[in-house]
Amino acid sequence: MGLSIEYSREVDAIYIWLRRGVERAFGRKLDDSRYIDFGGDGRPIGIELLNVSHGVETEGLPEKEAVERLLARRRIRIFA
Repeated sequence: MGLSIEYSREVDAIYIWLRRGVERAFGRKLDDSRYIDFGGDGRPIGIELLNVSHGVETEGLPEKEAVERLLARRRIRIFA
């Protein structure tokens, strides 16, 4: 299964699922607008991006190229 995305206009945020069906074990904050969730195996399962109407910084995100393609389809501005 490929990446999937959930968007909340109310909070101006996107959650990108990298892997479904895996329980979140811990998270890591990249900065005030970007968070990565990890499964118990230490591999990323999802990415939370806040303030997406202002654009998204993709440097340092897992599966960066695939994430950028997904964001571009949603017409979200990308800062690489």
